[in-house]
Amino acid sequence: MDHDEATQFAHKRKMEKQKDRVDAKIAEATEERGIVILITGNGKGKTTSAFGMIMRCLGYGHKVGLVQFIKGKQHSGEELFLKERHPDVTFYQMGTGFTWDTQDKAGDIAAAERTWVHAEAMLKDASLHLVVLDELTYMLGFKYLDDDMILDAIRNRPPEQTVVVTGRGGGSAIRELADTVADIESVKHAYDSGVKAREGIDF
Repeated sequence: MDHDEATQFAHKRKMEKQKDRVDAKIAEATEERGIVILITGNGKGKTTSAFGMIMRCLGYGHKVGLVQFIKGKQHSGEELFLKERHPDVTFYQMGTGFTWDTQDKAGDIAAAERTWVHAEAMLKDASLHLVVLDELTYMLGFKYLDDDMILDAIRNRPPEQTVVVTGRGGGSAIRELADTVADIESVKHAYDSGVKAREGIDF
């Protein structure tokens, strides 16, 4: 056996073993139900990742619910795209903008409570395959909404419904409840170097 053949043989053996491990892991996953996914951390891409799952659901013809806490003062590409082209997405925005812009705690709490009514309705709607609660963790971190109320609503959702929660912070309760947790680390960000946010990339 020459060097090339030996290399190919070793590679094949290595990939066979890896395939066996992957296949065994897939075979072990037999439970079918919706899950809770938390996408958190200081890095860029939390909402972007959630919207990727929305696109994936729409590709299969599923219905989706989306609630954006905090955001709404400035238009975003995803908002424009979904509102104009995808009637299968039930979309609600809190519409107050960032809490550090409003500087109105009582007003923000009232807006959060109004927004939660829409989120709670989606979490009871069995026709929604996916519900995204974008930036919800801020509402927990700032104590604008009651933790137990939110956790109970997520726990008691229809069994086939998946929930994605995004945002920084928000305490350990959501992290504990979630089936999947992704913590996105910020290595560096163009904004910190004085580069303006770009339409279609950052919003």
